[in-house]
Amino acid sequence: MKVIYILWLRQLKRYIRSKARIIGSLGQPLLFLVALGFGFGPIFQKAGQGNYIQFLAPGIIAMSIIFTAMFSGIEIIWDRQFGFLKETLVAPVSRLKIMVGRTLGGATVAVLQGIVVLLISLIAGFRPTNIPMIPLALVFMILVAILFTAIGTAIASLLDDMQGFHLIMTFVVMPVFFLSGALFPLDGLPRGVSIVASMNPLSYGVDGLRGTLIGVAHFGLATDLAVLIAVTAAFVAIGSYLFSKIQI
Repeated sequence: MKVIYILWLRQLKRYIRSKARIIGSLGQPLLFLVALGFGFGPIFQKAGQGNYIQFLAPGIIAMSIIFTAMFSGIEIIWDRQFGFLKETLVAPVSRLKIMVGRTLGGATVAVLQGIVVLLISLIAGFRPTNIPMIPLALVFMILVAILFTAIGTAIASLLDDMQGFHLIMTFVVMPVFFLSGALFPLDGLPRGVSIVASMNPLSYGVDGLRGTLIGVAHFGLATDLAVLIAVTAAFVAIGSYLFSKIQI
């Protein structure tokens, strides 16, 4: 447990010390929230869907979490190139503990990022309609953060250079985000898009956040929670296996 705590604390300190990283990681969520929220708000309202900021904010919170969580995997490549990873892996502790510590650290950073975006959303006009459900919303944020940190770790464990990581992130993160229902309702979609969205784990994270914060859920909160727990457990196991196979 001490190793897990040390690695968790290391990830957290990296985040707190990097003011540029904090500011930079908030740029894209803010752009989406302001540009889309106020730009498409009147159109969304005319279509009879209500306040777009209310609908959009949970999706933007999820976006900030997955971007931060996935790109925490870059640190594995960075540490490998500069020799820090070798020093960690040769320590007399299991690689499973190392992976769990890094994953929890990256997930904690991602959740903090999500909470910051939630606070900014409140300033922009977002208002949660079910305050007692906010602790459950935090559970969804934690599950999404752990899931995508594990995915980022798994991908980074297979790569040796940052260029390849960025390429894969482009083909993973953006489609996962845009097909999650973060920006548009999942009701009434073409059958093909609806099937893809239902296979996207982030869809259940966004739906869970939306259900807990504004009381609107497409799949249902029980389904969202069950799917996220199962998929998160699976990817943590996959990430742990791939991390254990890293050659130093």
